Amino acid sequence: MIKKIEHVGIAVKDLNKSNVLFEKLLGEGSYKTETVDAEGVITSFFKLGSQKIELLEATSKNSPISRFINKRSEGMHHLALHVDDIEAEIKRLEDEGFSFVSKKPTNGADNKIMIFLHPKSTNGVLVELCQDIK
Repeated sequence: MIKKIEHVGIAVKDLNKSNVLFEKLLGEGSYKTETVDAEGVITSFFKLGSQKIELLEATSKNSPISRFINKRSEGMHHLALHVDDIEAEIKRLEDEGFSFVSKKPTNGADNKIMIFLHPKSTNGVLVELCQDIK
């Protein structure tokens, strides 16, 4: 079952410049920066109450974030939803007719396993399901 909005992901061209911008906007610095080689990104997280904002910068020209920015420019990339049992939620959503970008969840940033629903099945919004790694 979906529990809460975990974070909002924002694609950026320059993580350092964007970190400064969001620090000014939120009045507080990033609490964590992490590279996720499997996704080709460097991430930076900001707390906003009980939710988070994740900035994502591409580490290669072929990464999903690089392709996103080339096609749409910087901006909101995805909405992440926290679940307790990602496998059960994948099954439930597949049974409801949703499709996924990949077949299996993978390790993501911030100690999570994650999988993306295909935007074609979610009104054009890239939705990430994420679960804490236990």
